[in-house]
Amino acid sequence: MSQYILRLDDASDYMNIENWQRMEKLLDKYNIKPLVGVIPENKDPMMVGVYEQDTFFWNRVKHWQEKGWEIALHGCNHEYITDNCGMNPVNKRSEFAGVPLEEQCKKIRRGVRIFREHGIEPRVFFAPSHTFDENTLNALKKESDIRIISDTIANDVYFQDGFYFVPQQSGRVRKLPFRVCTFCYHPNMMKDSDFQNLELYLEEKYIDFVSVRDLTEKNRSISAFDKILRAIYFAKRQ
Repeated sequence: MSQYILRLDDASDYMNIENWQRMEKLLDKYNIKPLVGVIPENKDPMMVGVYEQDTFFWNRVKHWQEKGWEIALHGCNHEYITDNCGMNPVNKRSEFAGVPLEEQCKKIRRGVRIFREHGIEPRVFFAPSHTFDENTLNALKKESDIRIISDTIANDVYFQDGFYFVPQQSGRVRKLPFRVCTFCYHPNMMKDSDFQNLELYLEEKYIDFVSVRDLTEKNRSISAFDKILRAIYFAKRQ
């Protein structure tokens, strides 16, 4: 039987508050504890100035955390500064991949500091556009206690190089033949039909949704099957 994680990207003080409130109400209805990617210092022009600044944003984040939602460090500024796709080549743009180690350390250090200033200790990281490299992992080790990455193509969670990698395979809910599957949503951009389709799926499958913290006690190594899945997926992406 598959286990599912719902991941929500791009929470920040510049976001579509109405959509996020709608998502929160929906997930509370089915008792879903999502993984939420918070941008600590958003400078992305696709959000900053597009959405009105939410002066109560960090209060919202604390409230989510108190409800059992997992708060992840989602980059630092959400600015794309390279066209490098790194070790998870989903997109050809990145805030991290291809950036020197010291600069990545500064980003991670600043992001973690902002989280801690608001009473949040992040345990999970995922990069904007899913793109990161070995320097990102080294920066996380040097500048944080984060040892969980939400991003990889695999059949199940695996442990490698000191990190738990939680697979993220789809941008919408659907039946997939994986032991663990993360569905990644961007509430800022969701339409009525997206919410409706999500609820239809939750009505049937809500019992199979789990929290990241329920899955990261495995010492499973990456398997040959995982590597085959990855090769097929990235070949299609190309």
